[in-house]
Amino acid sequence: MKKKVTFGVALLLAILVGAGCTQKKKQEDSKPNIILIMADDLGMETINTYGGESYQTPNLDKLAAEGMKFANCYSTPLCTPSRVQLMTGKYNFRNYIGFGLLDLKEKTFGHSMQEAGYKTCITGKWQLYGNKKQQELAGGKTGSLPTQAGFDTYRLWQVQDRGFRFKTPTLETFKDGLQTYNEEYGPDKFVEFIESFMTENKEEPFFVYYPMCLVHDPFLPTPDSPDFEQYDPETHTNDTTYFKDMMAYMDKQVGRIVKKTDELGIRENTLILFIGDNGTDRDVISKWKGQMIKGEKGYTVEAGTHVPFIANWKGTVAPNQVNENLIDFTDFFPSLLDAAQVVPAQNQKFDGTSFYPQLLGKKTQTRDWVFCSYAPNWGKFVPKTYVQNTEWKLYRSGEFYNFKSDPMELSSIADDQLTKDQLELKAGFQKVLDKMK
Repeated sequence: MKKKVTFGVALLLAILVGAGCTQKKKQEDSKPNIILIMADDLGMETINTYGGESYQTPNLDKLAAEGMKFANCYSTPLCTPSRVQLMTGKYNFRNYIGFGLLDLKEKTFGHSMQEAGYKTCITGKWQLYGNKKQQELAGGKTGSLPTQAGFDTYRLWQVQDRGFRFKTPTLETFKDGLQTYNEEYGPDKFVEFIESFMTENKEEPFFVYYPMCLVHDPFLPTPDSPDFEQYDPETHTNDTTYFKDMMAYMDKQVGRIVKKTDELGIRENTLILFIGDNGTDRDVISKWKGQMIKGEKGYTVEAGTHVPFIANWKGTVAPNQVNENLIDFTDFFPSLLDAAQVVPAQNQKFDGTSFYPQLLGKKTQTRDWVFCSYAPNWGKFVPKTYVQNTEWKLYRSGEFYNFKSDPMELSSIADDQLTKDQLELKAGFQKVLDKMK
C-alpha cells in the first residue's frame, strides 16, 4: 500500500512537472499579438511624456511609463512616403511611385505577417490606391488595395472613394462594402472594428495596423466637444482651436484599445507600438518644454520629421525606459518579423535594422545615422535627400546643419567652422549619401 501511494505521488508530481514544462514551453514558443498604431500628423512635441505642455495625453503617458519611450525616432515629413517606407522596410528611392500610392509589386509587413500565421487587420486611413489625379501624376500607375497589401480584413477611409472621415463618415469595410454612418464618428467606428477583430481572434496570433485619421485636419469637434451634435461637417470651418479636442480623443482611443486587451486577457501577450507618421500640421503651434513649436509637416526640419515612438508589452518590455538610439521607419518591418519569430527569406532585403532586441534589453546593433530620400511627388514640397544623427544633418546638396542648435536649419556650417571630429562625421555622412543613389 505504501509503495502504491509513493508511486501515485511520484506519478502526480511527474504529471505536474511535465504540465509545467509544457506550459512554459508553450509560452516561450507563442507568438505575440502585435498592434501598431500610427497617429496622423503628430510630432513628438505634442505628447506630454516627450515634454509637450499644450495637450493632455494620459493614456500615451501611461503606455510610455509602463514600457519604452524612444527619444529619437524619425520619419519622412509627409504621409504617403512615411507609410510606404514603414510598410515595406525600404527607403523611398527604391520603391515610392507617387503620392497616395503603394506599388502593387511591393511585399508589405501585412504579407509577411500572414505568412507567419497571423490574422491581419487594418483600419483607419488607407489612401494608398490613388485617385485619378495621383495616378496620372505617377504615369498612369495605380496603387494597392488593402487585401492586395496583405490584410485579411479592414474598415478604412479613402480606399477608392473619399467622403468624410470624422462625423458622418463614409467608410469601406471588408465584404460589407461602402457605407456612410450618419451622425457617427469615424474614429469610433475604427476602434469598434479593432475590438471586434481582437475578440474574434484572441485565441490565435493577430496583427492590427491602425493608421489613424486623427489628428489630421480638418480640425473639427469630436464627440467629447460641446458642439459636436450641432455642427455640420459639410459647412463647418476648419478651426485649429479643435486640435486640442482631437488630441484628447486620439489619446482616448489608444486607452480604449489597451483596455480591450486587458478585458480579453491578452495584454501580456500583446506588443503595442505607437508612432506618429510625420510632423504636426503647420497651422498648429504647441508649447514644448517652455518653447512654442510650430508644426512643420512637409518640411525636412526637426519639427517635420521627429515623431513619438512608444513600445509597450506588459511583463516583457521593462517599464520606465527611455531609449536614446536612433530609429527610422525602415526599422519596423524587420522588427515585426523578429517579434513574430520569422527569419526573412534570402531575397527579402530591408534597409532597416530590427529594434526588437532593444525591447528585450539585449545588446544589439544600433544606428549611427538615419537616411531620408524625400521626393513627395506632390507639388507643395521640394524633394530633398539627407543623412543625420541626433544632432547633425548633411544634405546631398552640401548644406550641413547642427539642427539641435538650429532646428529651422537657417545657417549651414562651412568646413572651416568645423572641428576635426565634425569634419570626420560629415565625411562619414557623405559616404552614406554616395552609397544611396
